[in-house]
Amino acid sequence: MADEEASPAADRGDPEELSLRPFRPGLMFGFFNAMTWQVALGTPMVLFAERLGASAFAVGLAYSFVFVLTPVQVLATALLPKYGYKRMMLSGWGLRSLFLLPPVALAWMAPATGATWMVVAFIGSVFFFTFFRSIGSCAYLPWLNALLPGRIRGKYFASEQTTAGVGGVGTLLLSALSFKVLPLYVAFFLQYLFAFLGSWLSAVALSRLRDAEKPSALSLGDVLRATPRMIFAPSTFRRFLFIGIWAGTAVSAIPPFCAYYLRVGPQLSAAQIVLFTTVQYAGVISGAFSLRNRVDHFGARPFFIISLAAYAGIGIFWVFLLRGAFAGLGPIYVMYFLLGVAASSWFSASMKFLPQVVEPGQKALAYSIHGAVTSLVSGLAPVGWGLFIKGHSEAPSIDPVAFQAFFITAIVSALGISLLVARLPEEIEKTPGWFPGGFSLRPFRAFTFFASLVVPAEERPRLGGSPAPGDGAAKH
Repeated sequence: MADEEASPAADRGDPEELSLRPFRPGLMFGFFNAMTWQVALGTPMVLFAERLGASAFAVGLAYSFVFVLTPVQVLATALLPKYGYKRMMLSGWGLRSLFLLPPVALAWMAPATGATWMVVAFIGSVFFFTFFRSIGSCAYLPWLNALLPGRIRGKYFASEQTTAGVGGVGTLLLSALSFKVLPLYVAFFLQYLFAFLGSWLSAVALSRLRDAEKPSALSLGDVLRATPRMIFAPSTFRRFLFIGIWAGTAVSAIPPFCAYYLRVGPQLSAAQIVLFTTVQYAGVISGAFSLRNRVDHFGARPFFIISLAAYAGIGIFWVFLLRGAFAGLGPIYVMYFLLGVAASSWFSASMKFLPQVVEPGQKALAYSIHGAVTSLVSGLAPVGWGLFIKGHSEAPSIDPVAFQAFFITAIVSALGISLLVARLPEEIEKTPGWFPGGFSLRPFRAFTFFASLVVPAEERPRLGGSPAPGDGAAKH
């Protein structure tokens, strides 16, 4: 690996080797990238789709792409040994930037009533943006792991968490302000230009980060042979994977449909809805910064329960809201903050628990399988739920009865998953958690980054015949 020469010096405490100075372009990338994904994959995207006349199904479809294209990311990692980290990521990031321009053009046209072709063009631009994002993303985490000496990885990811958080919150506040003071289409126009600028600057930052030695990668055949055994062999890993699938199905669609309903139902302003999202993001940040050490101390299980209790509370709130039990915006702010805490708690607990049920020699492959499977399910769920809850009028709408059923399913699922989590074996001190910086600020989406065919060389010989991950724990 590229850091093999640097790491020994870092381990001796050489101040120059412990400095983050050579990796500052990576930190700047985290800041500029947040300017892009908060718009292109977040609430402004949902609001723009709604303004063009997209149905709940179309919004769910657009929201799903970042998850359902995870297989593209997995396959793209097979090209890393040929093209290298830097070339792959710059190619993906450069091409994805181009698909921020169709929304700019649609906003410039400012149609009073959106046409079907506009919705198709917008959803298509989101698809290709996420497609090329997936190609670029395959390189990011392996590239950092190859570059960063072990002694400074925690320091780097903590710094990245801060820069990405500042960039994300700043983008949301600017989006809310633009909706407040500008006509809607002018706001969308400026937001997508801002996202394009962020995408371009993030590519510039990446270009200044040195490349690492080209990795070796598992063949797709090796992965296909190992994956069924790891998924289906009785183990705690399999039980935890099932829990992740159930949770993704039940709760991954909550954020986009909350924003969509508040726009088409009570018809709150776009500025107000983005402020709600800012509060949600504040909940994510609060959870990411406050839970990390506590998860290592108390173990993962209490924080799974906290997350599930929050999701159940959110579901109960929405059922009563849809029945007219609440008035005013205050309770909605609380709900959005809880939504952020719930997602952050689930991610932090997962990053603590997952290493415990993975054989040391199969960590990368197990993370890849878990990330790919849960991401795919988390992407398919909004599509199915969008089809289920969409209204029956020609105008964008949500069926309130079906929407209540959606939240009742989330409540029942949270209770059911809690029973399964309570039975998971856990050794609190066995393995420290892993909290990869800015990824913890976009919890469910972060799992997509773990899907990769790039596996450390020392793990490759174990694929043929070692026990499934967590076999020992499964016997507890």
